Amino acid sequence: MASRGKSETSKLKQNMEEQLDRLMQQLQDLEECREDLDEEEYEETKKETLEQLEEFNDSLKKILTGDMTLVDELGGMQLAIQAAISQAFKTPEVIRLFAKKQPGQLRTRLAEMDRDVMVGKMSRDVHTQQKMEILTALRKLGEKLTPEDETFLAENATATLSQFEKVTANLGSEDKIMALASSGVKTKV
Repeated sequence: MASRGKSETSKLKQNMEEQLDRLMQQLQDLEECREDLDEEEYEETKKETLEQLEEFNDSLKKILTGDMTLVDELGGMQLAIQAAISQAFKTPEVIRLFAKKQPGQLRTRLAEMDRDVMVGKMSRDVHTQQKMEILTALRKLGEKLTPEDETFLAENATATLSQFEKVTANLGSEDKIMALASSGVKTKV
C-alpha cells in the first residue's frame, strides 16, 4: 500500500510513451512511404496523424492540470508534440528522442549522419536540416554544445527552429511552456 499510486502513475507514463512512439512511428513511416502515395493520400494521412497528435496533446494537458507528479515526465512529451505539430522539427526520429530525453542517442544519430554525408549516403541539405534539429533538441535538453556546434546553429538557423528555441527559452516556468504548447496546438488546424 506504500506506493499510493506510483505503479498506476508508472503505467500511465508507459502508456503515454507508447502512444507517442506509435504516433511518431506513424509520421516516420508516412515520410518513408511518401513516394508510394499520391499527394492527396499523403496529405490526408498526415493530417489525420497530426489530429491524433492534437488529441494526445489535449489528453496530456488534462493530466498535467490534474496530476502534478507527472508534470516533469509529461512536459517533455508535450513540448515534443508541439514541435511536431508546429513543424519546428521535421524528423520524427528526432522528435521521439527529444520527447524521451535521450541526448546520448541524439548524439549517436548525429555521428551516423556525419558519416553518411561523408560517404555520400545523405545529401548535404538533409544533413544540415537534421543536424539543426538534433542540436536544437540537445540544447533544449540542457546538453552542452561544442563551440563548433554553436557556430553551426548560428549559421544555419531557420526561422521555425529559432522561434521554437526563443519561445521555449523565454518562458521559464513549466506552466507557461505548457500553456504555450496548448495554445499553439489549438491554432494549427
